[in-house]
Amino acid sequence: MRKITSLLLLVVIALTTKAQTPKEEIAENPNLAASNYLAYPGPKQKVLTPAPAGYKPVYLSHYGRHGSRYHIGKGSYQDAFKILAHADSLGKLTPLGKETFEKVRLLTEEARKRDGELTELGAEQHRGIARRMFERFPEVFEGDVNIEARSTIIIRCILSMTNELLELYARNPQLKIFHDASDHDMWYMNLEGTELQKQRENDETRRVYKDWLKEHVDYKPLMKRLFNDEKYIEDSVNVGLLGFRLFRLASNIQSSEIRHKVSLWNLYTKDEIYEQWRADNISWFQRYGYYTLNGAKQPSVQNNLLRRFIEQADSCLQYDRPGATLRFGHEVVVLPLACLLGLNGADLQTDDISSLEENGWVNYRIFPMASNIQMVFYRRSPADKDVLVKILLNENEATLPKALKPVSGPYYRWSDVRKYYLKKING
Repeated sequence: MRKITSLLLLVVIALTTKAQTPKEEIAENPNLAASNYLAYPGPKQKVLTPAPAGYKPVYLSHYGRHGSRYHIGKGSYQDAFKILAHADSLGKLTPLGKETFEKVRLLTEEARKRDGELTELGAEQHRGIARRMFERFPEVFEGDVNIEARSTIIIRCILSMTNELLELYARNPQLKIFHDASDHDMWYMNLEGTELQKQRENDETRRVYKDWLKEHVDYKPLMKRLFNDEKYIEDSVNVGLLGFRLFRLASNIQSSEIRHKVSLWNLYTKDEIYEQWRADNISWFQRYGYYTLNGAKQPSVQNNLLRRFIEQADSCLQYDRPGATLRFGHEVVVLPLACLLGLNGADLQTDDISSLEENGWVNYRIFPMASNIQMVFYRRSPADKDVLVKILLNENEATLPKALKPVSGPYYRWSDVRKYYLKKING
């Protein structure tokens, strides 16, 4: 009888601990529907898997996105503000519409002359990441080791780098820190304008996405909640623009201090929020994942960056105390890099945009604000050639493609990993 009871208990535990679907997660926390606007949640994994006996971390190589920011582009705030202001002047807003107009006014004022700038929360995110790096891998940051940092030339990225470096320096003033932000490094930090990138969209990819939107995303119910005159909506409201802007505003509130006072999620039903997220998830996969309708090659835009990771690791590991290499940029780099590396199955290849979730391709798990990829290298001594590496995605241990066999848990032989990815990027 006791055995049966124990078995039933195990079944109950298994059922109750089953991973939630994105729909369930978003229903509980609509901020997840923000996709790349999700404020960095911090690592779920509080305790990392111990390294095999005798191995210690000696080198850390990293690429991280800037932290939480204000919207980019004047229209991001002004489009919604102007539409609602005009309607309000004509008495065309419902009580909810008036409430929304006031919230949009507050958001617009908060972000005035702060186009795309790092928020206070964004700075805090990077200080937290640096603190956990230092605490998790103390051997990497001991003594007067070299820390080399590079940023893209965008100010929010430079300030993100600065916040991490200041936190590291506060914990160890002996660190020798070298940092820079220059066009000189853009060929691997944020390469743009390549022929491959021009192939992201074509007539077929646009048609597929447009057809999906028609079936799943409808702004009309939202408009009826905001405006009291259907004829006015039809004649005077750019429904697509307002619907798009309001959802972006709702998504990004979590990144600034106004989040303590304002929310726009009350504009939507749970299903509407979920479908808007699905639209974003599909769009990001089409443009940066292995989407077969555009050739399934887009992650290769980060070949230069991955090669840089490999070459710098090979160089730094020649030293007794390698230190760390830190890079700061954008989500349009983190996402395809995660796909290129195949972290947690991000290298999914398909043309079935409706199957992404069931196959585990969920964008907010990859590239929130301050998202980061860390390669951490381990060895037993400076003379040890049997170097191990593990990769963290947003500070959580990640799995690599099945072709790579771990030595133990998340730890892989660097020689195997190096060979696999060089073959992949060399084509």
